[in-house]
Amino acid sequence: MATTNSGGVGEGIASILDTDLYKLTMQCAVLKHFPAEHVSYNFTNRTTHMKFNRAAFTWLQNQVKLLGDIHATTDEIEWLGATCSYLGADYLEYLKQYRFKVAEQVDLSFNPIHGSSEGDEKLGEISIRVHGLWVETILYEIPLLSLCSEAYFKFVDKDWNYNGQVEKAEHKGVQLLESGCSFSEFGSRRRRDYHTHDLVIQGLLQAKLKGEKQGLRGKFTGTSNVHFAKKYGVVPIGTVAHEWTMGIAALSGKYDHANEEALRRWMMTFGRGVLSIALTDTFGTPSFLKAFVKPAPKAGEDARSNSSTEDWSTDSYAKVFTGVRQDSGNPLDFIQMMKTFYDGRGIKDSKTIVFSDSLTVDRCIEYKQATEAAGLTPSFGVGTYFTNDFWHLTVNDKSVPMNIVIKLAEVNGKSTVKLSDDRGKNMGPSKLVDEVKHNLGYTDKSWVEGDEAHRWDATAPWGRGSK
Repeated sequence: MATTNSGGVGEGIASILDTDLYKLTMQCAVLKHFPAEHVSYNFTNRTTHMKFNRAAFTWLQNQVKLLGDIHATTDEIEWLGATCSYLGADYLEYLKQYRFKVAEQVDLSFNPIHGSSEGDEKLGEISIRVHGLWVETILYEIPLLSLCSEAYFKFVDKDWNYNGQVEKAEHKGVQLLESGCSFSEFGSRRRRDYHTHDLVIQGLLQAKLKGEKQGLRGKFTGTSNVHFAKKYGVVPIGTVAHEWTMGIAALSGKYDHANEEALRRWMMTFGRGVLSIALTDTFGTPSFLKAFVKPAPKAGEDARSNSSTEDWSTDSYAKVFTGVRQDSGNPLDFIQMMKTFYDGRGIKDSKTIVFSDSLTVDRCIEYKQATEAAGLTPSFGVGTYFTNDFWHLTVNDKSVPMNIVIKLAEVNGKSTVKLSDDRGKNMGPSKLVDEVKHNLGYTDKSWVEGDEAHRWDATAPWGRGSK
């Protein structure tokens, strides 16, 4: 990891494990099922009013090149084998020899805006396209996003410092623990930078220690970031992202069967009861639930089985999976939808809902109460609220995080589609999106708090009073 000129604070990405666990688990599944498929990914800045400058782009270019020097160490592979045994020996052997092929797989460009300042201060848009084998390119997303965020706050919005980050994270953690919340840290993608992420984990561990001493009801369960899980001896948390189902749907073109195939192949990769939190909103939760009632494969059953009829003689995916993840739309509506679904299927277990969309302490407490009232078990993956919560130094104004994403765009030349529970997160070519909506009977939904361009402004729920 390179070092800045101030305070010896590291910059950039230094470990292959400085990513979210679900990228490794998905790479493992892609290696098993789709090792020869070609894909492309595109970068989107949803906060379109927040522009990069040329200095940020130049720094980003250099940091992206340095990704080519990263590889898994023997110590990292051994730790993964002991900690994440579900990944298996074949995958760990693959990861051991894995290298980013930046020169041939990443297209990065800066598109200046006419009329802005010249030189390093000239503003513009950054374009990023990643392309190559799915199994090789799947690991770019998290490091590229975290580098983009770091570049912006190193060269554009510079009126901030690290003071109080440990204390702020500890305070939030204690509040969650006092309220009985079970939560993990999910902030890799949009963190301010590596150092901030490190400070946040330290603060959360201090909260955990305080909670244990005081007998608080809540629990800090771990982090999605594999590197920090290893560094601090906490549990790496995560299962799957939308990319898995989006890719499968694009390959087959059978959007009405994609959720089921994704569930089946996932289970055949890792087994029953392993990594069993299902993501519901790739094509809208109602469509997903039609697949969730189907029979889950038994041990040794071929993942390519075409069994797709409801069979009450075997357990359904809904029965076998520990629970679901809520990542878009109105969480309170989602809670009631899942309660109705589980009750209607006679599933009496207290299934888990993992909330992961723009969380705050207040939101976690609200959703916890509503989930428990529905007879379900809440858990929370808190991201940007932990790792990018800053105020400007010279004015009483929030230093607003960027809302940036890198999404799977094509598989073998076929465009992908995503239809979430909030239309602000939908993506794909408009004609194909309309076709898939019609095919699935999908209805657009909007959530009043789901403004993707301004969800972290000072007027947004977690912007208020978080200084």
